[in-house]
Amino acid sequence: MFKKTLKALVVLLIAIALVACTTANNNNNPGNNNNGNEPKGGNTYDLTLWGSQEDQDLLAELVEDFKATDPDNTYNITLGVVGEPDAKDTVLADLDASADVFAFANDQIRDLVSAGALYEITLNKDEITAANMDGAIEAVTLDDKMYGYPFTADNGYFLYYNSEVITDEEAGSFEAIMDKAEAEGKKVYFDLSNGWYISSFFLGAGGKLELGEDGKQVLDWNNETGVKVGEYIREFAKSPAFITGADEILDAGINDGSIVAAVSGTWKADLVSAAYGEGYAATKLPTIDLDGEEVQLSSFAGYKVYGVNTVTKHPEQAMALAEFLSNEASQIKRFEQRKLGPSNLVAAESDAVKADVALNALAEQGIYAVSQKDVVGTYWTPAEAFGTEMENGSTADMQTLLDSMVEQIQQ
Repeated sequence: MFKKTLKALVVLLIAIALVACTTANNNNNPGNNNNGNEPKGGNTYDLTLWGSQEDQDLLAELVEDFKATDPDNTYNITLGVVGEPDAKDTVLADLDASADVFAFANDQIRDLVSAGALYEITLNKDEITAANMDGAIEAVTLDDKMYGYPFTADNGYFLYYNSEVITDEEAGSFEAIMDKAEAEGKKVYFDLSNGWYISSFFLGAGGKLELGEDGKQVLDWNNETGVKVGEYIREFAKSPAFITGADEILDAGINDGSIVAAVSGTWKADLVSAAYGEGYAATKLPTIDLDGEEVQLSSFAGYKVYGVNTVTKHPEQAMALAEFLSNEASQIKRFEQRKLGPSNLVAAESDAVKADVALNALAEQGIYAVSQKDVVGTYWTPAEAFGTEMENGSTADMQTLLDSMVEQIQQ
C-alpha cells in the first residue's frame, strides 16, 4: 500500500514539473504569444481631440509627446478638425458626439458652462493658475470655478512706435508720446470710436464692467472717476497729433511715416516692421496722467482655451491631456510653429517669444488686460457712439454723455 502511494505521488510530481516546463517554454517563446506582440499592461483610454485645421500637425506631434509621459497605459487619441470660432455651436449641437477635449475662444465660455458642456477643472488647479497670466485664468473662471486651460494670449492690442522718433522712455507715457509727435509734426493713431479700444481708459482707471445676476451689463463709467476719464479722452482727441479712422488710414500713415505710434495688434506686425525698419518697436500701452495720478491703460484680451467635455468617459485622462497641450513646453512649441502668443508666464518670458517684438509687447500688456467674457452685446454700440462724439470734438456736458452711454449699455 505504501509503495502504491509513493508511486502515485512520484507520478503527480512529474506531471506538475512537465506543466511548469511547458509554461516556462511558452513564456520564453514569442511565437506562442501573438508572434511577440504581447498586449501592453495598464488601461486603454479612447479620447477624441478637436482643434483648428492649422493646428493638426502640431497636435499630432503633441499627442505623441503626451503618450510618452504615461507609457504604462495605452491612449487611442483621435484628432478632429473644429476651429475655435466654431467650437461652441458644434459642441452644443450634439454634446454626446463632441470631442473629449476641444479648443474654443474664451468669449464662448459662459454659454458653454450654462449649457453644462464644460467639465470643471479639478486636477492641478493651483499649478495651472500659477503658471498662467492672471488675465488668462480670469478668462476661464466663473464663480470661482475653472472651466478651461488657456493656451494662447494673442488676441489683444498694445503700442507700436517708431523708435527713431519716439524714445523708449517716451513710449511709456501717452503725454510724452503726444508731445513728441506734435513737436515733430507727426501723428499718433488710436481708434476711439471702437468700443474694444476706448475701454482701455475706463478699465485702466478702475472702472467696473461686469455681468449682473439678470444677465445685463453693469458698469460705473459715469461716476466721478469716469467723468475725469471722459474729459481726458476729449482733450486727447483734440491734440493736433491725434489721428483715427479705418484700417486704410492707419496703413497709409504707417507706410508714409506720418504715423509714428499706433495702438493695434499682432495682425499689423508685418506692416509696421517693414515700414519702420530699424525703428520698429512695440511695448505695452502707455500710462496717462489722470488728474495728477499715473494710470496704466488696460485692454480687452482674448484667449484660446482647451475645454473638457462633461460627458467624457475618462475625465482625469482628458484633463491630463488638456493640461499637457497647454503647458509651458507645448506653448513654446506652438509659438515656434504657429507664432501664437503664450499665456504661460515662463513661455512668454522665453528668449524665442521675447525676440518677437509684437508678441513681447502683447505679453507685457497681458498683465493689465481683462477678458471679454463678461461683455454683452449691449455694450458695443453705445461705447462706440461715445467714442465717435469724442472724435468729432463734442463739447457736450461730459456727465450727460456718460450717463446716456451707461444707461443704454445697461438696458
